Amino acid sequence: MTAMPNPEPEDLNLLDDDTFRLVVRRWVEANYPPEIRNPPKRLHWAENKVWYMKLAEKGWLCPAWPREYGGMGLSASKQLIMIEEFERHGCARTNDHGIVMVGPLLIAHGTEEQKKFFLPKILSGEHIWCQGYSEPNAGSDLAALRTEAVEDGDHYVVNGQKIWTTLAQDANWIFCLVRTDKAAKKQEGISFLLIPMDTPGITTRPIITIDLHDEFCETFFDNVRVPKWNRVGDVNKGWTMAKALLGFERIFIGAPKLSSYALGRLKLVAERMGVWDDPEFREKYTRLRLDLADLRVLHATFVEQVRRGETLGPDVSMLKIWQTELFQRITDLSVEIAGENGALLEPMEGNRELHPSGLFLQARPSTIYGGSNEIQRNIVAKNVLGLP
Repeated sequence: MTAMPNPEPEDLNLLDDDTFRLVVRRWVEANYPPEIRNPPKRLHWAENKVWYMKLAEKGWLCPAWPREYGGMGLSASKQLIMIEEFERHGCARTNDHGIVMVGPLLIAHGTEEQKKFFLPKILSGEHIWCQGYSEPNAGSDLAALRTEAVEDGDHYVVNGQKIWTTLAQDANWIFCLVRTDKAAKKQEGISFLLIPMDTPGITTRPIITIDLHDEFCETFFDNVRVPKWNRVGDVNKGWTMAKALLGFERIFIGAPKLSSYALGRLKLVAERMGVWDDPEFREKYTRLRLDLADLRVLHATFVEQVRRGETLGPDVSMLKIWQTELFQRITDLSVEIAGENGALLEPMEGNRELHPSGLFLQARPSTIYGGSNEIQRNIVAKNVLGLP
């Protein structure tokens, strides 16, 4: 058995992978709140705040951020180990838009003043973020957005609507794409704003999803005044910010965590339903397991690219396509073998970790959010393969 380091080094990259895995595993087992282990739905801030703050106090909240900004600066391989260990223990996803999207964007494109103001407040849990991208009639075609920001002295006045704003009811800040030049072409004339959610004129309204959860919201802006200091990057150059941030999002959406968790649950359902030793099932399961192995390698490639500070290319779209469609294939098979249990909105009797229909419903929109997979295939075809 690998010996535990004593004391634990400040830079965990200095540990070999086996020792690092043991460090993560033992700390998670000792510190993760047992009452929120393997939650069947996305948790709200009030439910996962304790876990967020434990990670923050440990200094493990932002594995991919450089250490000079309060992150761990972990290599891609160690980030994957951390994901695997969190997943193995059944750790809930935190309110992480600040961690995986706003933080990396500000590190790459924010002013020094913006970094000093915003980054520590993400690390402390003082700022919880949501994303203001999609709009009615401007989802996958994000550049068609119509929410506008009109200059008024040292402020912008924002009017419009965003939709599918994940956990907006929990957030106290929102990052938004807004149109600052209505005469420009679609991808031009867009700026990137950071807006406090308690600004007068902002209203949120929860949307109840097919699994009876209120993870998403509509967000309305009615003459909302935003200081120009809150703009990231140059005016009318927000599409550059958006593409960078979408790259980070596709790495996160393309992480193997969901598919890996679903595959583990598939094995348990198969054992419960008595089909684990069926040759036909085992062939299907093995194909899915090999697809997951390919996904892990692909994901590690892009994570390492970000860690080196390199700009993500359009090929990152392959990651989002592969993960979301694999997630759906795994959950399809789980519902197929679960029999009558596949029609239940609650976990299977006797084991709250077995919830085939819950995972199935979670997987349905995954090929749509973050840019539909049809759009992602167009990006790959045009910008990677050079097809007409």
